[in-house]
Amino acid sequence: MLQTIEAKIDENGHVRLLEPVRLSGPRRALVTILPGESDTSMVALQSEAALAEDWNRPEENCAWSHLQQKG
Repeated sequence: MLQTIEAKIDENGHVRLLEPVRLSGPRRALVTILPGESDTSMVALQSEAALAEDWNRPEENCAWSHLQQKG
């Protein structure tokens, strides 16, 4: 079974798991480096124009109209 465990990686590359993990033997693991908080904000700002172009179309408004409050 696959498990996802949150971890922090310091600037020297040392990985620290944020919760205990119990295993019956050695296992392989994959590490995905997520953007830092400041990186995430920059990505959101950079993608805003492209997303707005797609989301601000009449077809999108029609598709999501059932979720809008009436009244």
